[in-house]
Amino acid sequence: MSEIKNKAFWQEKAQRTEFPNQIIINGEFKSSVTGETFPCVSPIDGRVLTNIPACNQADVELAVTAARNAFESGCWSELPPGVRKSKLLKFADLIQKHGDELALLETLDMGKPIGDSLAVDIPATVRCIRWNAEAVDKIYDEVAPTSPKELGLVTRDPLGVVAAIVPWNFPLIMAAWKIGPALATGNSVILKPSEKSPLTALKLGELALEAGIPAGVFNVITGLGKEAGEPLATHMDIDGLVFTGSTAVGKHLLALGAQSNMKRTFVECGGKSPNIVFPDAPDLDTAAKASAVGIFFNQGEVCTAGSRLLVHNSIKKEFVEKVINAAKTMQPGDPLDPETSLGAMVDKAQMQRVLSYIETGKSGGATLSCGGVQALEKTGGFYIEPTVFDNVDNKMTIAQEEIFGPVLSVIGFDTEEEAIAIANDTDYGLAAALWTTDLARAHRVSRKLRAGSVWVNYYDAGDMTAPFGGFKQSGNGRDKSLHALEKYTELKATWMNLDY
Repeated sequence: MSEIKNKAFWQEKAQRTEFPNQIIINGEFKSSVTGETFPCVSPIDGRVLTNIPACNQADVELAVTAARNAFESGCWSELPPGVRKSKLLKFADLIQKHGDELALLETLDMGKPIGDSLAVDIPATVRCIRWNAEAVDKIYDEVAPTSPKELGLVTRDPLGVVAAIVPWNFPLIMAAWKIGPALATGNSVILKPSEKSPLTALKLGELALEAGIPAGVFNVITGLGKEAGEPLATHMDIDGLVFTGSTAVGKHLLALGAQSNMKRTFVECGGKSPNIVFPDAPDLDTAAKASAVGIFFNQGEVCTAGSRLLVHNSIKKEFVEKVINAAKTMQPGDPLDPETSLGAMVDKAQMQRVLSYIETGKSGGATLSCGGVQALEKTGGFYIEPTVFDNVDNKMTIAQEEIFGPVLSVIGFDTEEEAIAIANDTDYGLAAALWTTDLARAHRVSRKLRAGSVWVNYYDAGDMTAPFGGFKQSGNGRDKSLHALEKYTELKATWMNLDY
């Protein structure tokens, strides 16, 4: 094992790390206007890493003014797409160059295993910025079919000032999904990370300046949702608001955006995704391992987590045993150990929330088959063992509400029609999966599942070329792919009289 993959290497590096703790407005590193801060606590061991500016309305005003002035100046918005592309490619290169540092900040800040930060979060972030940079100078506007006496042009203009509020479970990737297309299309951006995971967002702001993105074009503020997030949602001079997080907060932001200036508001929210296993699944061992990873990856703090496992009753007993065996190989460990596959919950409050759902499942009549308890208490961190509930009824709380933790609900079914009905019996519609070797069934069931992403014979697949988003209360709009660029632009029709 090379040094860079060694647990001792990352532990020693963590002790030497300097943590970013200033916001970035108009290209300047600042404290909050009031000077107030809040502690940034590592869920690994409960220690305070640094203190982060607690921004409020006054800081938002400064950020919006900077973003608006930058947009109106044309220093970014009026650059040729190819020039913006070159700056964003340099930005992506810098993210890759600082990959180890960013991965460590991500792990220390929100508790995910360092191996996942290195193998998943950093490459995906770099890929997203590069992909949007490469795409933006390859998209053509349109000429309407008109008479020779007229010219109809169909073009897209940048929205203007975009506020991006991103969650704590994938801080880097979710930020990239927003700022990549927003910056590529010429907007000025204000990024507000979750107060639970602000460190990598602050580092991104620093790297954007180093890449040559002009001052005021990319601003980063930090703070609580009420004090810093809501002022962004209600601000009359913000043209677009994009958000990833809970459905409850998404609904609130949609209302605030409408009540203020009807700003374009796009929210990607929760999920309670069904993972359906038919008796003719191609390989039950593979499906069981994928089902375990589908719920326990990132500690279950994944909006697309396969939290409802629907298994045909003819194979349920055998299959659940395989899933439990896979879960036993994913026990919580030190997130700074590259061999760890399950890290810490993001904070104590989230750990307690998940544990309360586990108690609800036990009292509600489900069978606790494994896990269900806090782990590694002596570390001072916030860990939960992977948990499997069997004999779950889809009407139970644990089957209907998003837990956002390593908790799996197993539900049996007898017919294809019953599986589809159970899968769709939820307020959410973010993702779904099915396992079958019957090609007709694969097409038939995937068409009937009310979800923005459907996977067949694997779980949580896709890349930057495919759109991501949900049906129903999982949100609106799409991240990734060329469709994401539509969110950050307005469609304009220009009609010219040539007969004069």
